Amino acid sequence: MKKILFILFSLGQTSLSFAHPIPDIPVLGIFSSDGNATIIVEIDTRSFAEDPEEVPFLEKSSFEVLPKNEKENLLKKAKDMIMGALQIRFGERKWFNPNFTFDFTEKDGGDLSEEPIVLIQGRYQRSLESNSSFYQIRALEDAAYDLVFSNIINGKPQRRVNVLFPDEESFKFDLGFIGTIPDSEPKKPVVVKETKKRSEEEEVEQRRADARSTFFSFSRQGFVHVLPLGLDHILFVLGLFFLSRKWKPILYQVSVFTVAHTITLGLATLDLVAAPSHIVEPIIAASIAVVAIENIFFPGYRHMRLLVVFFFGLIHGLGFAGALSAFDLDPTSLVIGLLGFNVGVEFGQLAVIALVFVATFWLKDEAQYRKLAVVPCSVLIALMGIYWTIERVFF
Repeated sequence: MKKILFILFSLGQTSLSFAHPIPDIPVLGIFSSDGNATIIVEIDTRSFAEDPEEVPFLEKSSFEVLPKNEKENLLKKAKDMIMGALQIRFGERKWFNPNFTFDFTEKDGGDLSEEPIVLIQGRYQRSLESNSSFYQIRALEDAAYDLVFSNIINGKPQRRVNVLFPDEESFKFDLGFIGTIPDSEPKKPVVVKETKKRSEEEEVEQRRADARSTFFSFSRQGFVHVLPLGLDHILFVLGLFFLSRKWKPILYQVSVFTVAHTITLGLATLDLVAAPSHIVEPIIAASIAVVAIENIFFPGYRHMRLLVVFFFGLIHGLGFAGALSAFDLDPTSLVIGLLGFNVGVEFGQLAVIALVFVATFWLKDEAQYRKLAVVPCSVLIALMGIYWTIERVFF
């Protein structure tokens, strides 16, 4: 039991920048049949802070009054970050660091900000030859953030998307279309590369393979956003568990929590609802304290608990939404990615429950279990929630 308390204490001391991480870095490839290629990356300036969640977005009004040397310093930081995070290659040639040109760009702040948010955008352009067989990226071992690999061909977003963790390579993006005539263009008397057209069955199978790849890629990302990165989410799930070890209360609470955060995660990802992080994050912290305090003073399952869990589940879903809403994905890829991410989140929280169940299984007597596990762990969880709430509101 001391080990459980030590783990909880360690979680509380960990930087809150891991609670809901800054959205990962999108790496968008834009290609056309004539061989023109543009690789675009976007970086949130908060990524340079030691504790990104505690730093506000760089809004247009703040950006306009920044001294020139500070703007130049931000661009240098972006260049250094990408140099240490990303390499690409075309065909079986050597991996290399693209020579990105960095500049500032504006993005609609939506409900996160009343004015446009300023991001840093890097662009790399080149002309590809018709014998370029594929395009691939890799996240370097020391990459600070995950990379999201997506592509567009002749203005059409491609469905297959990869989320790359540090020291991983993307799938090989086929460049066989270079030198062909796009379907949307009128046929002209020009010499083009002959390509073998896929059968309808092959096209269907390729779409299915792309969907599976995108689903599993985002599933993995959803899992790690809970375990180990989602510390406040972990503590909330532990608060649910310590109400009762019986399977029905656990099942009811987890099911209601899942439904609730699935609703807001989906709506927020599709830009149908949004809430500022300075409101969402304190409520998430307070939710941890509320369920833990209830475990201490109101032991035993009651149906009213489900209403509390449902409300806080809606808020937690908004906290997760940033992981997907930052990317301009093909609608089909976005839906598949959303489903995969949500499945990963569910497996993550089930893993948390399984781990704490195994850790407390030896306490057979319920009175001893409450005395040695429920009360001390709930007290510590409540203190963490209260501390985080105060920190997120006032500091």
